[in-house]
Amino acid sequence: MRIVIIGAGVVGLSIARVLSMYKGLDIVVVEKEPDVGWGASKANTSIIHPGHEEDPELHPLRARLCVEGNKLWRQWVKELDIPAKWPGELMVFTNSEEEKEALRYIDTARRNNVPGVRAVYGDELRRLEPAISPMAVGAVYAPTAGNISPFEAVAALAENLVENGGRILVNTLVKSVRIKGKAVEGVETSGGFIQADIVINAAGVHADEISHSAGVEEDFVIKPRKGEYIVFDEDTSVKPLRLLHTTPTSLTKGVYAITTTGGDLLIGPTAVDMPYELKDDTSTTLEGIEYLLREAGKLLREVPPRSLITRTFAGVRPEPPHGEWLIKVYEEPWGFINVAGIRSPGLTAAPAIAYYVADMISKSYAVSLERRSDWKPYRRGFPRLHGKSLREIDELVSVNPDYGEVVCYCRTVSKAEILEAVKRIKTIGAQVTLDGVKFRTKAGFGRCQGSFCRWRIAGIIAGLEGKEMHEVIVKRERYGLGDVKKMLREGT
Repeated sequence: MRIVIIGAGVVGLSIARVLSMYKGLDIVVVEKEPDVGWGASKANTSIIHPGHEEDPELHPLRARLCVEGNKLWRQWVKELDIPAKWPGELMVFTNSEEEKEALRYIDTARRNNVPGVRAVYGDELRRLEPAISPMAVGAVYAPTAGNISPFEAVAALAENLVENGGRILVNTLVKSVRIKGKAVEGVETSGGFIQADIVINAAGVHADEISHSAGVEEDFVIKPRKGEYIVFDEDTSVKPLRLLHTTPTSLTKGVYAITTTGGDLLIGPTAVDMPYELKDDTSTTLEGIEYLLREAGKLLREVPPRSLITRTFAGVRPEPPHGEWLIKVYEEPWGFINVAGIRSPGLTAAPAIAYYVADMISKSYAVSLERRSDWKPYRRGFPRLHGKSLREIDELVSVNPDYGEVVCYCRTVSKAEILEAVKRIKTIGAQVTLDGVKFRTKAGFGRCQGSFCRWRIAGIIAGLEGKEMHEVIVKRERYGLGDVKKMLREGT
């Protein structure tokens, strides 16, 4: 039985990983981008939420799968060697009105069986978080919160899927779902028709369009909601130990200030509803930056100066009607499954969503899911120079001399890591791009944002691919370097 999954984000790849555990399933993931995880999966806050912010009466499925996902990620990050931390989070309040709102989540935690959630004040708050703002009156502490590297998570899921026999087709836009009679026949794509017995729609902000093409849920419309972020230099003096965020509103879980798994200070997101036609607009704004800096003052005892901002970025997340996830199996057309409108806490819930979908397939379509004895749960990352001692570096270099050549000085990334990233990109069938290497190695994430290392990485890729340097792509057919030879000839 062939199962086609539309969308190689964290949800689609999690579903693919779980389904690859079972016998007799041919798993194909179709992705419009050149690489995996280039939608909302790479532009988010990276939080693994505890589940105390999901009302089990209003959103029972979200609440249940969030709590389950938090537990599953603890297993998955070990199996897939994904950078992760579990520092807990503090929902900060700065006045009595915010306090009243925040304290409601202690009861929500109890109803969702989320352990250890309680209010903290005064000296205890400042012991838990030395970087806390003097504006903070108190906070709701949720000790089971964590954060992961979302870029490495999607890469790890993709590698593990391919290792277990799944396939990923990149640069392949799904135009529509083809229906024959009362059942799906497959998907029409920019690369031709792909036959399928089951089609799973996990297309992020474009999932409503896919659903409509299958003739279902015609009233289901996804609202694009933009979230902007600020990243500060990793040498910033004030970085929180915990995951800090302001008291949630009707639009958002709040603005976060966190230290990423890579050691950066990240602040965000905003929450701005966008026109429907701007689903792919990831531009940033001065208004967004100003708002985030103001909100950061509620969280941190000192907001770093603007001169230490290394990058701003934005992601567009899919906001479904009334905030309800659409996870549904259809009898007509038989074989079509929606996993659409997966707004926050989608990253957290992704593993649990995957098992939920597998169970739906088994029950609704009477598919016997028998576990493979040869399924491989483990994937290993590759050694990194960053943070290693001199002795550890000497050991790496003795095994592979390419670890002795530093390509990115901001993040201490070696040529060996660049080469390994390129190899892994090719292994999953993705297109080798500068951004693909950046997300897997962190080369270009530092203070100079690639000003020093980008051309060197392009040179390595060009040599491996048999191309000119200016032919190496950053992302989405955008080139990172001009044709230097041509410019010299023309005197431009």
